[in-house]
Amino acid sequence: MNRRTNIFRRMSRPEGPARLADVTDRLEQAQGLDGVIRGLSLAVRRVLRPGPVKDALHGVPAGHPAHPPLTDMPMGFWMSAAVLDLMPGARRAAGTLVAAGLASAVPTVLTGVADWASLHREQQRVGLVHAAGMATASTLYSASLVARYQGRDGAGRAFGYAGLSALLVGGYLGGHLAFRQAAGASHADQIGHLVTLGWHDLCAADELPDGWPVHRRLGYIGLFVLRTGDEIHVLADRCSHLAGPLHQGRIVTDDNADVCVICPWHGSTFRVQDGAVVHGPATARQPAFETRVTEEGTVQVRPY
Repeated sequence: MNRRTNIFRRMSRPEGPARLADVTDRLEQAQGLDGVIRGLSLAVRRVLRPGPVKDALHGVPAGHPAHPPLTDMPMGFWMSAAVLDLMPGARRAAGTLVAAGLASAVPTVLTGVADWASLHREQQRVGLVHAAGMATASTLYSASLVARYQGRDGAGRAFGYAGLSALLVGGYLGGHLAFRQAAGASHADQIGHLVTLGWHDLCAADELPDGWPVHRRLGYIGLFVLRTGDEIHVLADRCSHLAGPLHQGRIVTDDNADVCVICPWHGSTFRVQDGAVVHGPATARQPAFETRVTEEGTVQVRPY
């Protein structure tokens, strides 16, 4: 028994230096950052009120987050400038790319700040350090551009490569946010993989309160169910933004008099008729179901 236990411990405990991912994981638990995060989040929410500008920064019109694709521009410009700095006769081209990177960093920062303010605390901790790395890179590239403009090409290249180092650190943390912490990915249940085709019995129609959302289950999936008069609306319950429980949300009507639900966690607003995003931070449509009531009074559902 002791031998088996020792073997299991050796297999479970990584040996040697900690991996970079392990170090990054510890940032998620860095509670010392929470004071700064609270202050910055409150300031962002005060300035960035719900509306078309906030939705555009989140990427609602595009149907997916705006920040990740925008990061390709400054990173691409600055990495290209680093390559040109190694080549003779490319001084002017490299400076142009540094300037283009700084210009494209402006919308990238704005969209990133909007998304960051609507994340979970563990994600915000990593995001804060990610932002600090990118801010450092922008500062160093600004110094690089000034030095190049003054004719101090050696200093310009040195600042540029220092900025590239900060850029790579910040980019790595951005990847951790996107792929390890799933910031920006849809968190709604993928009903196409979990629900078979055809109609499924859900519940009795007369047990649904009028105008008040309830939670029901269909196999592995939790559902948001709302009856309004003779109509019954059913959505996947896990909010596509960060899996908030929609059945605990507030029911409102939008400017078009459509009935909507507001996620209780971060305020994403969905039209209950078809799951369309009305307001962010969610950008992915909420999976919705067709409904019907049988002669026996049973509510049946099937995915759109």
